[in-house]
Amino acid sequence: MLPGTLRQDHPHEPPTLMPADLVRRELSSLGRGEDIASVTRLTGGVIADPWLITYRDGSRVVGKSLAGGAKDLFRAEAEGLAALAATGRVRTPAVLAATDDVLLLEALAPLDDTRRYWQRFAHDLAGLHRGTVHDRFGWHSNGYLGRLPQHNAWADDGHAFFAEHRLLRYLGEPLTQQVLTSADQQALERLCDRLPELIPAMPPVLTHGDLWSGNLLTARDGRPAVIDPAVSYTWAEVDLAMMWCGHRPPRSDRFFDAYQELNPSPPGWLDRMPVLFLRELMSGLAHGGDVRGICDAVHTILAPFRTR
Repeated sequence: MLPGTLRQDHPHEPPTLMPADLVRRELSSLGRGEDIASVTRLTGGVIADPWLITYRDGSRVVGKSLAGGAKDLFRAEAEGLAALAATGRVRTPAVLAATDDVLLLEALAPLDDTRRYWQRFAHDLAGLHRGTVHDRFGWHSNGYLGRLPQHNAWADDGHAFFAEHRLLRYLGEPLTQQVLTSADQQALERLCDRLPELIPAMPPVLTHGDLWSGNLLTARDGRPAVIDPAVSYTWAEVDLAMMWCGHRPPRSDRFFDAYQELNPSPPGWLDRMPVLFLRELMSGLAHGGDVRGICDAVHTILAPFRTR
């Protein structure tokens, strides 16, 4: 098939725009479709397709497209970026437009894996967490973690909030039901019952919510910038768990050391990281089933909560 042509999914169905053409169409509707030199697929993009849009004058922006996704997903993402930026604590790319099909963002540079970068990011994230203490857990509306809804109903009890809206909520998803046994589900329920023993009482703060190294970039002035948030008010350690248990670039140890100097966690924080990261693993199961050894990781965390 030639680039830029229409794909015919079925002889009796209307033609479907190829992803790059969808981006071009949306740019045109936003008044940004003139003088485009190229639309190039970027690497990455687990949920959405990322595109580098280059104009003939050399300026560049980043677009994200999502075929068949929830129509409010990009608007929720844009709102999360705006909420984080409004704190003045963390840098985000400027949101240029958000439609049902495309999110248009300022183009930023890749993560800079240096001690200076990680020291700066620790300062920014610690400032975000210290400066946004709230009186309740949740958010004023539901959002998304990946393609699936993130439930954010307000709650006074952080342990109940995390159990119901960050762990147990994935048990009803079809792919989760396919890969977890009834014994697995019972073990997860026991873990949730014991969350007050496992996680100390901590205040709700504004969290990024999907803070792994793949969602870190570099702003033009060299400061770290975050993308792809799933914001809510919850425990600060939810962000730390994503950073600790996800992919860690070689020099990122400086981030954890500096963060603990600036905003110390209650004792034993390293022991809590797998339990808090279980939320990301459950989301992974719900999105793709047992891929990349996710089930094994879930079983390891749940092992102490199985009946003998």
